Amino acid sequence: MDQNLAVLNGLRNRFVKRIAERQIAKLTAEFSRLYELSGEKAKATKLLGRRVSAYYFKEMGEHPSERYLQDWTKPILILQGDKDFHVLVESDFNGYRKLLGQRPNATFKLYANLNHLFMPSVHGDIRKAKQEYRVPQHVHPQVIEDIADWIHSICAEPDASHRP
Repeated sequence: MDQNLAVLNGLRNRFVKRIAERQIAKLTAEFSRLYELSGEKAKATKLLGRRVSAYYFKEMGEHPSERYLQDWTKPILILQGDKDFHVLVESDFNGYRKLLGQRPNATFKLYANLNHLFMPSVHGDIRKAKQEYRVPQHVHPQVIEDIADWIHSICAEPDASHRP
């Protein structure tokens, strides 16, 4: 819903904005009934232009990552690009940082000017997402290096119970 609201807030044409508001209201209503669906009904119900089954969102909502991470003792690596418009730095990255606090098993990396795919941001605007992802690029080398370094660091730990 954050993504939809970001698009809505970026619209300048009042007519288009009213149409978008109605669509978001309809989607909000569909999501509010999600947990009333049985597993089978959720699998058969499509959302987001018939692309994603409601079951995907129902499962995510019923098993929030926060529940697992509170007691998590294994090493965890949280990465995000600061130009990611699908996962927000303020609520998501900083939310995980707040949840996991200063735990020695948690490593956080926020990358300047990288998008959701850890590639350099071209437009940095959710309204131009299709154009953003059509530009041929590679994952930024620093991300790959940081992941490799993190894997090596946890594999070098003497306590084998922390190994992935």
